[in-house]
Amino acid sequence: MSTTAAPVPSPVHPVDEVPPVRQLAAFGLQHVLAMYAGAVAVPLIVGGAMKLSPSDLAYLITADLLVCGIATLIQCVGFWRFGVRLPIMQGCTFAAVSPMVLIGTTGGGLPAIYGSVIVAGLAIMLLAPVFGKLLRFFPPLVTGTVILIIGVSLLPVAGNWAAGGAGAKDFGEPKNLALAAFVLAVVIGVQRFAPAYLARISVLIGIAVGLAVAVPFGFTDFSGVGDANWLGISTPFHFGTPTFKASAIVSMLVVALVTMTETTGDLIAVGEMTGRKVEPGSLSDGLRADGLSTVLGGVFNTFPYTAFAQNVGLVGMTRVRSRWVVAAAGGILVLLGLLPKLGAVVAAVPAPVLGGAGLVMFGTVAASGLRTLATIDFKGNNNLTVVAVSVAIGVLPVGVPTVYAKFPDWFQTVMNSGISAGCLTAIVLNLLFNHLPVRAGSGSQAVKAA
Repeated sequence: MSTTAAPVPSPVHPVDEVPPVRQLAAFGLQHVLAMYAGAVAVPLIVGGAMKLSPSDLAYLITADLLVCGIATLIQCVGFWRFGVRLPIMQGCTFAAVSPMVLIGTTGGGLPAIYGSVIVAGLAIMLLAPVFGKLLRFFPPLVTGTVILIIGVSLLPVAGNWAAGGAGAKDFGEPKNLALAAFVLAVVIGVQRFAPAYLARISVLIGIAVGLAVAVPFGFTDFSGVGDANWLGISTPFHFGTPTFKASAIVSMLVVALVTMTETTGDLIAVGEMTGRKVEPGSLSDGLRADGLSTVLGGVFNTFPYTAFAQNVGLVGMTRVRSRWVVAAAGGILVLLGLLPKLGAVVAAVPAPVLGGAGLVMFGTVAASGLRTLATIDFKGNNNLTVVAVSVAIGVLPVGVPTVYAKFPDWFQTVMNSGISAGCLTAIVLNLLFNHLPVRAGSGSQAVKAA
């Protein structure tokens, strides 16, 4: 009598593993805290520039958090051809801030912004398959350079947080930097000395300990918690029926191209970190999810959405690769959007606490780019030039924010994003040096012959 062995179940990829509920909640909250300040910054900046009332500003923030959560769930869980199904947090793109402020203050207010956002979202969905086919232009030389630029361009964000938050009255006070340094030390200490299960939530522990220290020293302000409503529901077209102005739509279409480039870089970075490389089809699905989320943003009174680079660093640092962890973070964001009082509690975390955690997270992104570049051969070719010039162009608007102030708006939209500027430069230079035929006697020919 013959017996057949039971089939061995195929191992589950770390991206698809579902951790226990307790871990899901802790890991998910860690992602929310890492991106919260960045998530609410866009509605605060745009609403502030348009001089909206405090109640309208609060409405923009709760709408943003709600759609952030829905967008994250679409990207991580996915359905049909929407969602890359990787641990990707979604948030409002900063690339859209300047055009939206311009549209809102001179070109028709919030209805004109939302009309252009809806059109941009539809355009992203239509263009997603085209971008998917561009993946061959992202070899490790380009992806490593882009990941390095993402990390370096995020570091000033962490620096601003550490100093007290951009525009804070006590910006740069030693007490702020001391608190950030303390949080950074806690995160590093937990990673080095704590058991593995605690090391995975080192950022959450650092923020919690930092908050506990911040309260008695007067860093926190919980007054907003008492003022916030218990329940807040964002209704479609709260600020009026969208209007479709040609100039607003054109500027937002430029933003759409920039965010697609940024998202491509972020998706490839997370694919590298999680060991599940992004393929043309999955890249198209991820970009299509961006487009759908942006349309939802226009309908539910918020703004264009993109993959949030802040959380790419957290994935690399904690080595928690499950997309369900980030889906749990999306669920928490939906709750924060529906329960403004809960959102106000999270908002009370002082900027220096986030800055201490941000330094190590964003530095991790840059280090991941270096790790990818370490696999590249730099001998007898021009690869070093590709990396050098791309990083220089990518970091330029980060170090000198007004460098392109005299250029047209569309040019500023593309080039003021260090990620998109560096990414485009890396693609063009890689094609120039490594794909175009070389003429005899040229510098490249001489280098290759050396």
